[in-house]
Parts: sequence; structure tokens; C-alpha cells
Amino acid sequence: MGKIIELPESLSNKIAAGEVVERPASVIKELIENSIDAKSSWIKIELQEAGLRSIKVIDNGVGIQSEDAPKAFGRHATSKITNEQDLFRVSTLGFRGEALASIASVSQLTLRTSTGESAGTEIVVHGGALVEHNKHTKRKGTEITVENLFYNTPARLKYLKTVHTELGHLTDVINRMALSHPDIRFECEHNGKRIFFTPGNGQLLHAVQQIYGKNIAKNMLEVNASSLDYNVQGYIAKPEVTRSNRNYISLIVNGRFVKNPMINKAILDGYHTFLPIGRYPVVVLKIDMDPYLVDVNVHPAKTEVRFSKEKELFDVIKQAVYDVLHGQRLIPSGVKKEKLKSEQTSLDFSVKRDANPTSEPIHSTFSNTTPLNSTNIVRENETGVAEEPNLDHNNINTAETSKPNEPTEVQMEPAYIERNEKKIPFLNPIGQLHGTYILAQDDSGLYMVDQHAAQERIKYEFFKQKLGNPIKEVQELSIPLTFEFTQQEVIRIEENREELEKVGLFLEPFGDNSFLVRSYPSWFPNGEEEAIIRDMIDDLAHEQSIDLEKVREEAAILMSCKRSIKANHYLSHEEMSYLIEELRTCQDPFTCPHGRPIVIHFSEYELQRMFKRIM
Repeated sequence: MGKIIELPESLSNKIAAGEVVERPASVIKELIENSIDAKSSWIKIELQEAGLRSIKVIDNGVGIQSEDAPKAFGRHATSKITNEQDLFRVSTLGFRGEALASIASVSQLTLRTSTGESAGTEIVVHGGALVEHNKHTKRKGTEITVENLFYNTPARLKYLKTVHTELGHLTDVINRMALSHPDIRFECEHNGKRIFFTPGNGQLLHAVQQIYGKNIAKNMLEVNASSLDYNVQGYIAKPEVTRSNRNYISLIVNGRFVKNPMINKAILDGYHTFLPIGRYPVVVLKIDMDPYLVDVNVHPAKTEVRFSKEKELFDVIKQAVYDVLHGQRLIPSGVKKEKLKSEQTSLDFSVKRDANPTSEPIHSTFSNTTPLNSTNIVRENETGVAEEPNLDHNNINTAETSKPNEPTEVQMEPAYIERNEKKIPFLNPIGQLHGTYILAQDDSGLYMVDQHAAQERIKYEFFKQKLGNPIKEVQELSIPLTFEFTQQEVIRIEENREELEKVGLFLEPFGDNSFLVRSYPSWFPNGEEEAIIRDMIDDLAHEQSIDLEKVREEAAILMSCKRSIKANHYLSHEEMSYLIEELRTCQDPFTCPHGRPIVIHFSEYELQRMFKRIM
């Protein structure tokens, strides 16, 4: 008897569930996607014990016809595609038809649905087996309840985390869905308590505020760019608003939340030197394109996609982010709301709610309801989802609501250098703090300038310009440098020898996996030649080409850092004035090449508040 058998449907459904249903958050994703595809304008999620006990999703979509309802639980049963060509123009979030079958195979599921034209249908499925099939209410829409997830696959159940961890994953998915579809009103309850809602008014920034808080929303910059194939819209945070990981970058392609390293890199390249090392921005970008240009069928959970014109999209996004940031004056305020560790509070968003007599205060799942008086808290929960509640201010003097003075730009006499009045105003130095920070003023208040960071930026832009069009000279070595490479690197070197020589790098074979370098481009920083050559070869091994612009940029950063004045170095008044004037000539005078701020501003209003002149 042969050894190859055909698996029973119940077992194959559980195997499919292993790919599609990883945790409660996976169930929420699939069910919400179905509700969105059903043209819902309102979706409500009810959770018990972070979905481990129960998940219920209710919508007001088109519903399912009675005769179709049982078919929805078959393997690969779908109304979204009919032939192979449809796979290349998918316009819905779901299309494979495996989600309901997979979820039902590892849970106790109840479906209630109606098109609103006749009596609805109720179907109960336990572990993939049909238990009940009854008539039900005529209310238009669909309600799906998933209980006791993984009750029949205990091996899967043991890998789930704590209630708080699973709830974090759930809210992260719901947040992304709300950002992907700001025109849909989302509501979410956990253990009978309302924890989240969006107004569903089509305004993306309102959805951003509900998720990340008012303080983040008011520091977002709008992005709007397009090409022949792509349309990019959304919001990016000012560089002063950063996070410790990439979880705050939300990418939405044709209404679908996706993860894509290429787009992430385009965004970060657009920020360029505005971000400190190891910090990432808060970004929500919606990318719309012809479905033919994107393949969404490359990952079981449909969270990864492949683009047919990737380079074009990369350039559009990078340039869009770059242009938005370079059109702003990015001088952060010196007065920050301090992070509170001992107290947390309830959420209080100001977005207008729909008339709803059952509305109640919204509370963060991860916070208690202790009221605070006068600040914001910024914290990251265990899933990396940003929480930035806006707190009520009690007993605030009316003067507190007046706007601080805007920086005043003072006209200067023409000089030999071109100054960017829009970015850095004319500043009058008044002293120096600890030989490190220049104190300067204008009519709008006090400025602190990090002298090392300022000169780094000045020298970086100088060296970058010089290295961008370097003199094609090479430095001959009396004693050649010897390098040993891996076999993979050797293959890349041999394949790209012509490109290496084109940029002035000649590697001479010298035994097994060894090479000699007798000369190199004269623009290599002194003492860093070996590191730069290894970086260039590393580019070949991983990127299959040398990013000469990146190499020159790193060299410019290195030279600017080494040749800039350091802390604890006292300057004369004339030297301070000259340094500030040089900074004003820079294209990007707000951060050093490593992304640290150069200038901090204390407005007159903020100073008066600190000294209690305004209460």
C-alpha cells in the first residue's frame, strides 16, 4: 500500500489555520477585512479576555444571502475572484476564501447575517463541523462571534501570551485598519468597556489623533505626491517626534495595511539626517495604484506585497518626504511635556463624536482613570503601539490659551553669503553656557545653539558638496593594503571589477581570497581608507551595486565630526556670531548629520510661563 495519502478536510483546514490564524489579532484582521469588503460604514468589535474567550465583529455591510452562508465555510470559497486573471487585479482585502474555514476549524463560531431583504441566517460551526443552521433577524449586515479560539488545538494555545500582550496585538491591528479606512467608524469594547473609536468622517488626521493623541496629530505634516503610476497621500511627523522602532510607520496600499522594507527605506532616506541614530518617525502613508502594479498574493497573511515598478515608487516617496521636511522651519521648542512614570490617565480626545446617547468616556486599556492637571504623557506599550493621551487642564487662566509669539524675521543687509531667512532667523548672541551652547536671542525669545552640532552641519554640507563632484585623483601607496574577503565577496568583486575601477578602486588578486590595494581615491578621509573600502565591498555583497553617494556621505559625516569644535570650547562673541551666520547658509540647519537637534527655541510666552509671569 502506498505511503502518500490525501489529508481529510478537517486536518487540512487546521494546517491552513496555522498559516492564517496565528493569534486573536489574526482573527480580527480577517473578520474586519471581510466587513470592509462588504462595504460597511460602521464596524464594532467586542472582545472578552483579549479575544481568548470571545471575539465578536458586527458590521452594517451588505450581508450574505441565505443560500450562500453555508458555502462561506468551505475551503477556498470566495465571491472576490473567479479566474486566474483576477489574481492580478485584486481590489478587495480578502480574496482567497480560506479565512472563515480556517478560523472555524479552530474555534466555536457563530455567523448571523442578512441582506436586509428577507429573513437572515444563523450558522453555528464547532471545530469546522456544522452544528446548527437556522433563520435569524432581518437586520442588514453581518455578526460573527468566535469563541474559545484554539480549544481543539491546545498545542497552539500554549504559545499565546498574556491578556495584555494579546490585547496589544489586537489594538495594533484595529488601529491599522482604522488608519487604512478613515471613512469607516470603528468601535471597540474590551470586557464590556469601550476602549477605542474613530469618527469615520473620512479625515485621516482625525483617525491619527484618536490613535496617537492630539500632541502627535498637531506635529504631523501632510504629504501629497504623485507620478504616472502612483498617488501618495498621508502624514509624517516632524523630526522632533520619534520612536524607538519602525512600528509607527503605517503603510497602506490600495486600502490594505502592508509591511515593506523598501518603502520604509524610502521614508527614512527622505528624512535623511533629520533623525537621530536608532530613532524612527511616526508615519501614515496611503499609496494608491492600479492593482496590476502590485502583487498581494505573496504572503499567507497578505501583509507583504510586491511592486512591479519598485524603483519609481521608491523615488516618489523619498522625494515627497524630503520636499515636505525641507519646506518647514524645524526648530523644536525647549519646553517639553515630561514623561510621567508614576501616574497615568484617561484619554480625552476633542474630535467631535457622533450623536450617541450610549457614549461613555473612552479609557486606555493600559491605564487607570486617575485625573492629572497639566501635562501630556508619552509612553509605548508592550507591542510598540504609541499611546499619547491628551490630559485635561483644570483651572487654567484664560491667558494660557493665547498663542506664543511667532519668531520674527529681521531683515539683514546683503552680505557675501546667501542666508535662509525662512529656516533660521537673524540671531544676536548674548553668551555661552559651559563652553558648549551658544545663547542667542531675537524678538520671539531665547535660542540655544549646540556649537559642535552646528559646525558639524556646516562642515558636513561643505564636504558633501566637495565629495559630490570629487577631483578624479588617486592616492598612491608606498606599502599596499592587504584585504581578505569571503568567497561570496570575492565573487562579487570579480563580477563588478569594472564598476570598482570606475570609482577609482583597483583590487589586485593576491592568493586565495586575498587582494592588494595599491591606490585609492584621494577623497577618502585619512585613516579611514580600509573601513571605506570594506563598506564598498559590503555594498556589493548585499546590494549588488556600490552606492557611491552613500559612501561619500558617510565620508563627509566622518570628516565633519572630526574637524568640528567640541564641547567645553569657549568662543568669543565674534566667533559665536560667525558660527550662527554660517549655520544660516546651510540647506538643512536644524540637525547635525547624526540627526541631533542644533537649535532649541524658548518662546517669550514659554519663558513667562516658567517664571510665573503668566499663570
